Amino acid sequence: MIRNASPADANDLVKLMMLAMGDLPFKFIASADQSIAFSLLMDFVLKEGNQYCLSNTFVYVLDEKVVGAINAYDGGAIEQLRKPFFDYIRKAFHHGVFDMDVESEAGEYYIDTLAVNPSYQGKGIGKDLIKYVINHAERIGFDKVGLLVSNPDAKRLYEKLGFKKVGYRYLLDNKHEHLVYRV
Repeated sequence: MIRNASPADANDLVKLMMLAMGDLPFKFIASADQSIAFSLLMDFVLKEGNQYCLSNTFVYVLDEKVVGAINAYDGGAIEQLRKPFFDYIRKAFHHGVFDMDVESEAGEYYIDTLAVNPSYQGKGIGKDLIKYVINHAERIGFDKVGLLVSNPDAKRLYEKLGFKKVGYRYLLDNKHEHLVYRV
């Protein structure tokens, strides 16, 4: 079952986000301390009005356990959504200086993170979450869904679902392909 994320899901959700983000949370905190990165994401998952908040997240629940999660939002609102998060990390971890290129664009519903618990991978959960977000985007009036990808296996999944490469974007000096699905 796929549903909106709730506060009770936060611990599992942050674990999945950490899995999806790779080294990005550690760049946010300018440290390799996993507990600090986890705590940072937990704080913002539980605060409304930012890109990582619960209202921008759907979870896949199997046997009463969160086994997958997808975070997506209006790509045109990225500056507004990331402002509280970036303001905080600039002050707390970067002495006032931290910048990152914009990863999304106006007119696209943007998939920020997608992860499936490794014990449940290969069962179609990621695919179901992506399809769910595509249908949700269409219901709320978007005509395209976008995302960035650098993992070849993930890229193959997105392409099988109909995503097409439209260019490249950089996030903290890492090159990603920008893929778009036309609704």
